[in-house]
Amino acid sequence: MFAIDRDSFEQEVLQSSEPVVVEFWGEQCSVCVAMMPEVEELAKSFEGRVKFCKIAIAGSRRLCIELKIMTVPVFLFYKNGELVDRIANQDLSVENIRAKAESLLK
Repeated sequence: MFAIDRDSFEQEVLQSSEPVVVEFWGEQCSVCVAMMPEVEELAKSFEGRVKFCKIAIAGSRRLCIELKIMTVPVFLFYKNGELVDRIANQDLSVENIRAKAESLLK
């Protein structure tokens, strides 16, 4: 799992040849910080099949507005450069993230 920003979003996500999971997170978000170790382990389990990226909302305001990111954490799922799904709020769990990432491989 690696950090990207607004400038690298198009290349790393929209132009990626492999499916991508993007986490929008914030340093002040306790849920984001608590989930980080589990999400990083999950990313390792998909290495070479699904790319996992994270974007700090600080400094990415315009991108957050464009993608309608209203809260963090939010996970967006991309396939062939297209947004196909998202997880936030009550649906947020490592199990749901894993299931959505697996569905990108179908």
